[in-house]
Amino acid sequence: MNWIIYGDKGSGAFAAEAALAEAGAEWEFREISLERNEQRSPDFLAINPAGKIPALQLPEGEIITESLAMLLVVAERYPEAALLPPVGTAARARALRWLAFMASEIYPIVEIEDYPSRFVPDGAASDALREKSKERIRERLLILEHAAAGPWILAGGFSACDIYAVMFSRWSATHGWRDEHIPKLCAIMRGLAERPALGPVWRKFFSGTF
Repeated sequence: MNWIIYGDKGSGAFAAEAALAEAGAEWEFREISLERNEQRSPDFLAINPAGKIPALQLPEGEIITESLAMLLVVAERYPEAALLPPVGTAARARALRWLAFMASEIYPIVEIEDYPSRFVPDGAASDALREKSKERIRERLLILEHAAAGPWILAGGFSACDIYAVMFSRWSATHGWRDEHIPKLCAIMRGLAERPALGPVWRKFFSGTF
């Protein structure tokens, strides 16, 4: 069996597909339309009871969720792809730090910014919450921008950190802001688009625009 990714274009499924592409793996992409709310369908809830995408089916049939877990699993399965620095090194520790930072300090806020009415009533309260969430995401991306070694997040070169960081830098909270405020992350974004294996995935998810 191949890997199976359940997701939608423009979604967090980018991280899993980008990692698999870099690893040279074979996978199948099964679209779960957010616009049609298919993540809440009975069929998908049987895959992920949380009703969120992405989900990733391993070749042996196990289903995992959480994009950070997907990146780590792919990196472990394909060490030759060097998606993470070697185990036990300071560079590995640094990579895990920033992956965990993004998963805990940015990703949860994305849901609030995208769907504030899940947390407060529609109207002025949800509008205010969306704006505060956007500010929070931008603040966290500025921390990552400052920490990025250039031309990649880690001084040692390309890693899964770059895949994850670029995904967050591409979403709605950064529209009209990112070019001026996170130039290093924007440069990483262009670098990803130029990678032979990863470039087609980038264009599939984000239409090739920078």
